[in-house]
Amino acid sequence: MTVYTQSQVERHTSSKSCWVTYKGKVYDVTEFIQDHPGGDDLILDYAGKDVTAIMADTLEHDHSEAAYEILDEYCIGVLSSEESENDDEVRCTAEDFHPSLTDLALDAKKNQFLDLRKPLFTQMLFGDFTKEFYLEQVHKPRYLPYPAIFFGHWLLEPLSKTAWWVVPLLWLPVVGYHIVQSLASQMPVATALCFCLGISIWSLLEYGLHRFLFHIDELLPDHQLALTLHFTLHGFHHYLPMDKLRLVMPPALNVFISYPLTRLGHALFPPVMSNAIIAGGFLGYILYDCIHYYLHHARVFKVHFQEMKKYHMAHHYKNFDSGYGITSKVWDYVFGTTLEYDQKLN
Repeated sequence: MTVYTQSQVERHTSSKSCWVTYKGKVYDVTEFIQDHPGGDDLILDYAGKDVTAIMADTLEHDHSEAAYEILDEYCIGVLSSEESENDDEVRCTAEDFHPSLTDLALDAKKNQFLDLRKPLFTQMLFGDFTKEFYLEQVHKPRYLPYPAIFFGHWLLEPLSKTAWWVVPLLWLPVVGYHIVQSLASQMPVATALCFCLGISIWSLLEYGLHRFLFHIDELLPDHQLALTLHFTLHGFHHYLPMDKLRLVMPPALNVFISYPLTRLGHALFPPVMSNAIIAGGFLGYILYDCIHYYLHHARVFKVHFQEMKKYHMAHHYKNFDSGYGITSKVWDYVFGTTLEYDQKLN
């Protein structure tokens, strides 16, 4: 392994090159900064420094086992016990060294669950996992710096990936169309009120889907088909929570879920109301998906979003049985599912 001196490590203190040391080893965590559950600023605070003590301090930064496994992937060498008289010579030995990616073979061998080198859907479909084992594994997050292989099929694989900007690009015109249709009734006040109602309905629907469909763990049948469906809908997201292309809902799945709901809206309400409610619901969905991506992959604004990022990351890395709100905690408060966690959570 390449040997580095402390002075070399201390040169890497920016978002473009960030190194830390842990128990005598050197880690280049530059790639992981933007995906760090607690935000990039927490890593940059310790750039060029030793993180052994702070990672062991449960009151300040309570790390899960998965966090240490992810850290191992970025090990680039060991820390020299003494300063070299010419540390530039030591540094040049690392120029051709590249941080290792996830040890996929080790993960598959150690956990006997899924092999991240192969299509995950077929492994789930033809696997033989018990419900207890599946839920234990799927809620132990893994990390890859690139999208995992889900279907492995030339047509289905692209359909399983969605960039965040596709959501507003596709669905904002739908919002605009329904607003225009509602305003055609020449009742702008009714349109505005029903539009706000639609956003509120979506916020409740967001909570309900997350809690009672995506986290139907207790009622999940102990059958491979049921486990595969659960994995496809939401289990994958908890298994690989930082997969950038699978953080928002694919358009095909959105149509499958939203079509019957929009038909129900038209059946229950007159056009001026139904169109405005549907417009508000779609806008609520757009905000939800974009905020979800934002919480996972951005340095968020301190007002509201910093707290929601910590809250949502706690849902992934600490307790998946509570904290179902993503855009806000309102319905968690109403239904008593608020996630309690250390406010200084990393």
